[in-house]
Amino acid sequence: MLLTLHKREEALGRGAPVVYLCALALSLCVCALMLALAGKPALGGLAVLFRGAFGQTHALLDALLKAIPIFLCSLGVALSFRMQIWNIGAEGQFALGAVGATWAALTFGGQPAVVLMPLMLLSALILGALWGLIPAWLRLRLGVNEIISSLMLNYVGILVLEYLVFGAWKDPLSFGFPMSPEFPPAAQLSRIWPGVLGKLHWGLLACPLAGVAYSVFLNRTRLGFELAACGEGERVARYARLPYGFLVLLVMGLGGALAGLAGSIETSATLGRLQPTLMVGYGYTAIVVAWLARLKPWPIAFTAFLLAALRVGVEAMQLELQIPAAFGQIMEGAILLCVLAGQFFLTYSVSLKRARPAAPKASPQPEEAQA
Repeated sequence: MLLTLHKREEALGRGAPVVYLCALALSLCVCALMLALAGKPALGGLAVLFRGAFGQTHALLDALLKAIPIFLCSLGVALSFRMQIWNIGAEGQFALGAVGATWAALTFGGQPAVVLMPLMLLSALILGALWGLIPAWLRLRLGVNEIISSLMLNYVGILVLEYLVFGAWKDPLSFGFPMSPEFPPAAQLSRIWPGVLGKLHWGLLACPLAGVAYSVFLNRTRLGFELAACGEGERVARYARLPYGFLVLLVMGLGGALAGLAGSIETSATLGRLQPTLMVGYGYTAIVVAWLARLKPWPIAFTAFLLAALRVGVEAMQLELQIPAAFGQIMEGAILLCVLAGQFFLTYSVSLKRARPAAPKASPQPEEAQA
């Protein structure tokens, strides 16, 4: 039997959700196997995961709150990925956005909320965008691979944050813990609803606004169409006389601004101050989300919520089963690998064919034998 591959002439269509569901089921089987190898109940562990992620109202709210920064970072990453510019620096841009928001909160803390909150958001957008422009400039001017430069800048950005909370911005009343002074009430995003939904804050509004702006920019503007054309390759873009360098700077700057916005929202609404515990890997998760959602805004929203719920479920597993915190990252990696493998079947079909027996060699003719 021979295994043959054929490229599909058309997209799989309705069969695509089935492929994704099968890939997700396979990734859960892999996670169950790892639980069993660690001496934990496999099916019981998955039950704890789903119950902790979706079984209670407060768990769903926690997942929704965690999905906000993941969604915003994912949009920024997806924007550059569409142009085949590999921005791996959302984590550092997220950190610089938090730093910018904290600077505004501590510098202009006496201002009312209508003045202070825009200043915080603007500072976060500018610092995040500048941090994203550094690898873009290095690529255009010096030919430095943006994957390496943006990844390295993540560590620099996190170290800048830690330097500030351990030094100049350290709260003297924090009993030695590295954190900035608490933001004034005017610098903290208020809650939308009291009571059961009291955790939800106005930062949630940034997600639909950013998603709509992302769709309009790509599908209704000239720059969006030029960006899609540049996604075919740099040589194609330059042959068509498109402003390739400007678009590289644009997508990296916008991506950094969105990640910086996520950092400011998380600092203002969730913590109310700057501290190292802010950095929990949202920028790296954004890369996984963007790839799983195939760079489309509304699938990004669903996938961001799904992976945020996965984080909440893993926290429940840590408490009940005493598994290490790294298990959540292992599960994210397993899901990504399985879904990426499943995407192969969206492009190719596999079939089995029976191998034909080799034809016998013809016996030499008498004349040829005599010769």
